[in-house]
Amino acid sequence: MADEDKDSKTEAPTAKKQADAAEKGNTPFSREVPIFATVLATFIYLTFYLPDGISRVSESLRDIFEQPDQWKIETGPDAMSLFVHLGWVSAVLLTPAMLLFMIFGVVASISQNLPTPVLERIRPQLSRLSPAKGFARIFSLPGLIEFGKSLFKILIVGVIMFFVLKSEYFNAIDAMFSDPQTFFERTMTIMRKIVLVVLFATAVVAIADFFWSRHHWFTELKMTRHEVKEENKQAQGDPFVKGRQRSLMRDRARRRMIANVERATLVIANPTHYAVALRYVREENDAPVVLAKGQDLIALKIREIAEKNGIPVFEDPPLARSMFAQVSIDSVIPSVFYKAVAELIHRVYAADARNKRVR
Repeated sequence: MADEDKDSKTEAPTAKKQADAAEKGNTPFSREVPIFATVLATFIYLTFYLPDGISRVSESLRDIFEQPDQWKIETGPDAMSLFVHLGWVSAVLLTPAMLLFMIFGVVASISQNLPTPVLERIRPQLSRLSPAKGFARIFSLPGLIEFGKSLFKILIVGVIMFFVLKSEYFNAIDAMFSDPQTFFERTMTIMRKIVLVVLFATAVVAIADFFWSRHHWFTELKMTRHEVKEENKQAQGDPFVKGRQRSLMRDRARRRMIANVERATLVIANPTHYAVALRYVREENDAPVVLAKGQDLIALKIREIAEKNGIPVFEDPPLARSMFAQVSIDSVIPSVFYKAVAELIHRVYAADARNKRVR
């Protein structure tokens, strides 16, 4: 079943899937990049700082041994003073190394992913204590790859140490019987050679592991087509629900529009197919406003409400069809209809005037 699930995951992970994984702390991270950064920091320290640092330490120790009268150890404070001096000398030698390791390690980690607090990683989980889960992680593909990388590094370092020490064997023996300063310089040369080759080997491993970690992360996040569809539904909304919401909105708008027909001044209709309700009050707008429009059943409903409320209904099929196609609800009519509608409004006002005189 697990193989079938992996085979069905053929779609690239969406941006949301990648963001959700990052929030849970699941980000691509190569452990070999910080190791390469540490080896690089070691090489820089050995090449640019350690020779001068060792020289300063040697001078301090030579002063102590050559002029012991300046460092009498007769009381506790005298011994403490000597220890503080030696500690300071050692700190000056080792502090740059610590700073280099720290800076290069932080940069190597930040360059891959920005640090983010993830509570999920520190949440207690019984699966982490399960021996079966542990063996599964060790003998899984990522575990075997980690083992292969470690074995490769051990072999490379071992081979490098063998050939370097073999080539420098006699020089090292000669250095043991030469001046101490010469011995130190020869030792530093050997160490730099070893670190340089190790640096090259770790660089190769780090580059390969960097791209492998991202490829593996991307592969693990792949999705099935069903998962992609479900995520799109969640992001955009269920089509059925959205359709239902649109239907409800249309119903509300239709009821509101029908309710506005009672405020109309006149209705223009194509006997049964189209109806447009207009309102014109000089104090409100400069031109008639469309309160409602509809066809078929809605048109009949508009006519019915108009007749119940004594609103004049004018049957003009060409005008009704044209206005239905071109006018928008709650907006004034286009200027092309001014003349035709003005004549109808004039007839409405004239009829109202006659009714008032009769009364």
